[in-house]
Amino acid sequence: MLTRSQFSLTPWVRRLLVANAVVYLLTITVFTGQWFFDLAAFSPSLVLQQPWTLVTYMFVHGGFFHLAFNMLMLFFFGRDVEDWLGGTAFARYYFFCGVGGAAASFVFLPLAPVTMVVGASAAVFGVVLAFAVRWPDAQILIFPLPVPIKVKWLVIGLVGLNLMFGFLGVGDGVAHFAHLGGFLFGFVYLRFGPALTHSPTQTVRREPVRVLAHPTAHAAEEEEPPRTPRQQRGPSYDEVDRVLDKISATGLDSLTPKERELLDKMSERLRRR
Repeated sequence: MLTRSQFSLTPWVRRLLVANAVVYLLTITVFTGQWFFDLAAFSPSLVLQQPWTLVTYMFVHGGFFHLAFNMLMLFFFGRDVEDWLGGTAFARYYFFCGVGGAAASFVFLPLAPVTMVVGASAAVFGVVLAFAVRWPDAQILIFPLPVPIKVKWLVIGLVGLNLMFGFLGVGDGVAHFAHLGGFLFGFVYLRFGPALTHSPTQTVRREPVRVLAHPTAHAAEEEEPPRTPRQQRGPSYDEVDRVLDKISATGLDSLTPKERELLDKMSERLRRR
């Protein structure tokens, strides 16, 4: 069973937190011009000229609170998801959701015109979805709500709000369809991806301490059916019984060389035990 302190980090969550923080610090200290955003942010109309922005846009944020919101979500949900999927699969899933957010912004460009998409929200929302799929009834506190809610209701609420604001075209400067793309690609990956990329036994690594009350609370291990005395002894013991019966009936001299060899092997095995 996994033991981990409340604030410890898994490898890929740590890398992503550091990478996003470093890029943000560079944008406010060194790369302060608009040219950096033009180079790294995702522009749906320029996707063919700047295909690298399908990935780089995830590390560029529009401000401190934008960065803080995404990184807090990644911190609280990403560690358990990485424990569940494993490091390599988690990284693959994270970037798959992020690229899905960019793809959705491109597809829905006529409906919701955006000139530039930045931020890790699509990838992070995919991580939240994975957490909700694995532990739908986990209780979480969201400021300023006075009571905890189940994480599945958080995901449903986020999807509903982004659908509403996206199709209403409220013009709030938020890439709602990028968020929805992260959810959609996350769902597709969780539904079809693991079976295509690695064996099911590698999918689940460990249970997260934060939502695990008891090892049997989430999944019961299959019990091995009780074995009969004959199954426990094995077929070689049946041969020994037959040879012993033959000795009692006709004497030791009646044994064949093969039967004598069997007795010698069984005697040696019993001495080793």
